Amino acid sequence: MKTFITLLAITLLSACSSIVTMDGNTTQVQDLNDMDKDGVIVARERCNDTVMGATIDNYGCGKIKPIHQRSELKILFANDSYYIEPMYYDQVEVIASFMNEFKNTKVTIEGHCSKTGSYEHNLSLSQNRADAVTSLLTERFSIASNRLTAIGYSYDRPVDKSGTQIARTRNRRVIAEVTGEDTTADMKWHIYTVDEEVE
Repeated sequence: MKTFITLLAITLLSACSSIVTMDGNTTQVQDLNDMDKDGVIVARERCNDTVMGATIDNYGCGKIKPIHQRSELKILFANDSYYIEPMYYDQVEVIASFMNEFKNTKVTIEGHCSKTGSYEHNLSLSQNRADAVTSLLTERFSIASNRLTAIGYSYDRPVDKSGTQIARTRNRRVIAEVTGEDTTADMKWHIYTVDEEVE
């Protein structure tokens, strides 16, 4: 064992004694500068116009935040009706304003019913409720119809299963599900973020 350790030590020491020197200059093959100060060298950069401070990928391209939001519109429908009272228009306008701000979004409007009457009747009614909201988005708020989808779910997805009058009222509802991409850059957190004004 001592012999083995001695041989190993001699081998390691002899390897350290051979020093390689480089005579002359080396040629820089790739451009290692970072012109836009995003942490990605020019040789790998694919996007030179990313916003300063944005989250980027390995090629210097900014990342976009995905949007996926669900919200219940506070529209109360009368029993067996899909008429939207004008006092609820502001609920629909919130969705329209969001879609106007984020042009790459689409919305699916879900119609729901209470468990009164036949399944088929409620399926038609829930579809009409969803259609009423998408029609309002198109006709009153000028949202393109190709950005809108309406789906009726009959009474398959109740939020309140108690069977009371209040439960039936709560189950007659519409849900808006907005999906798409936020066209603003996803910004990195940094030590000064806490001092920045929140919009």
